[in-house]
Amino acid sequence: MLARRLLKKMSPLIVEAAKPEAKPYRVWDAVVPQLYLRVQPSGVKAWYVRWKADADKSLGKWPGVTVESARVKAKGLLVETDLHGAPLAVIEARKPPGAKPTTFGEFISDHYGPWAVAHQKAGQATVDAIAATFGELYQKPLNGVSARDVEDIKAARLKLGRMPATVNRDLDRIRGALSRAVDWGMVAEHPLRTVKRAKGADNSRVRYLTKAEEKRLREALQKREEQRRKRRMSGNAWSAERGGDGRPMWPATSYTDHLMPLVLLALNTGLRRGELFSLDWGSVNIPGKMLTVTVGNAKSRKARHIPLNTEALAVLKRWKKQGSGEGLVFPGASGERLGNINKSWDGLVTAAKLPDFRFHDLRHDFASKLVMAGVDLNTVRELLGHADIAMTLRYAHLAPQKLAAAVAMLGGGK
Repeated sequence: MLARRLLKKMSPLIVEAAKPEAKPYRVWDAVVPQLYLRVQPSGVKAWYVRWKADADKSLGKWPGVTVESARVKAKGLLVETDLHGAPLAVIEARKPPGAKPTTFGEFISDHYGPWAVAHQKAGQATVDAIAATFGELYQKPLNGVSARDVEDIKAARLKLGRMPATVNRDLDRIRGALSRAVDWGMVAEHPLRTVKRAKGADNSRVRYLTKAEEKRLREALQKREEQRRKRRMSGNAWSAERGGDGRPMWPATSYTDHLMPLVLLALNTGLRRGELFSLDWGSVNIPGKMLTVTVGNAKSRKARHIPLNTEALAVLKRWKKQGSGEGLVFPGASGERLGNINKSWDGLVTAAKLPDFRFHDLRHDFASKLVMAGVDLNTVRELLGHADIAMTLRYAHLAPQKLAAAVAMLGGGK
């Protein structure tokens, strides 16, 4: 029997402070009421969600599963319960053997695919990528997919010249799919536990703009705006000569499309491209000069708040006047989420003479400029939304004065 019931707004400090007692007890979360932390006399702490009055589902142990991750998992399972009557893992585990998929392909098409499309932002893209990369495994029994099968495919792709980072992304996709198979009781254990990531993937690239490069980029943005206005005016004049009405001209105080505000906002906030594409006006607090990356839009699945500097605030105010101020900040032509801006971006960096500069490098520029301005790495980590400091350490070399100051503290001896 559990010793007592506690209700607290869970945080890392609260979890750390939950000391083991003679009997196990629960600490319920005030934010997600069905979520609780079970503390064992042994000191083991694990998360659970109560999805109905007499049924709980394990979410994993602390500290492997953080407070925020536990909340996200709990909310996901509660949504599944609301839609299907129970968490999908429970439903799948209850099915008789004959109702469960017999091949890997059936698992993807009938089980994992529908779940991914419903729960992941890029669910269909994930399913398509698994089919394209691992389609030869689709006829194998689900419980017959082995580490050797995947290792062979990995080796063949690397031999064909695929970049290690690309190979690793696809490994992550099939690994995630098979993790669901384990969660849903379709396979006894994960078959890819021994499959290692491809070596040579370079995630340490730090490319930022020099003053001259940033000037060229800004000039190219402005020139692109002017050229688009001139083309519109020329087109309207041509149309008027033939009795047409032409197309509306953009007001002098507005942007001609999303590219310039998108790039300027990325330079001043460090948001990832996907976070910008998914940004909603409801997450932009102009009076409070704050922008929020919500849990659902953050790569780390952890919300973060970005203060808006003068330029970012001016850009958002100007851009908001051009639309309804509701829904997506940067919607596509039909109001949908943008898929990519490859064509316009490629034209921009070509005009700015920055052939080796990627959109993601705007994020590196944001972080690099902060570090060079003396901002500490942990603050940069929080602004970037890195899960841990390791990713942020790639910028440490940009603050050599701090290293010199640290060594200087040793003095010259006595």
